[in-house]
Amino acid sequence: MEQGSSGLRRLFREVAKFGAVGGAGVLVNLGVFNLVRQATDLQVVRASVIATVVAIVFNYVGFRYFTYRDRDKSRRTREMSLFLLFSVIGLVIENGVLYTATYGFGWDSSLQSNIFKFLGIGIATLFRFWSYRSWVFRALPVREEPVAGGGATIADERPRQRVP
Repeated sequence: MEQGSSGLRRLFREVAKFGAVGGAGVLVNLGVFNLVRQATDLQVVRASVIATVVAIVFNYVGFRYFTYRDRDKSRRTREMSLFLLFSVIGLVIENGVLYTATYGFGWDSSLQSNIFKFLGIGIATLFRFWSYRSWVFRALPVREEPVAGGGATIADERPRQRVP
């Protein structure tokens, strides 16, 4: 039970950190979206894509150096490639919701655009959380250390995670 509850605490801390960075990213995303919509004549989905890209850059820095700072850093090129791949899928999910609302249903007032942008961010966030923790910011393997005076080993306190 002790090991299970410490794993649950680690997951809770990870979700809280992911949420803090993600929450700030949502503010960046919505702020840039509304700024671009007010300052330019770009169509709503194009303005949204620009805002999403800015938020992706912001979020990478937050995830790498805050949420997942203790994760494997040995393969940065692979990490960055996977982050971009999953971020683009999230961008398509997020902006697909806005596109459907705007061009499929004609819901294109400023309020409606912000509601569907926010809804798209929420749906894409579920996908991003799963993909980033499973594939991008991988946990370091559990290291076994010998116990003094015997052949037994104890695992260190790093979080355990399935490595695909």
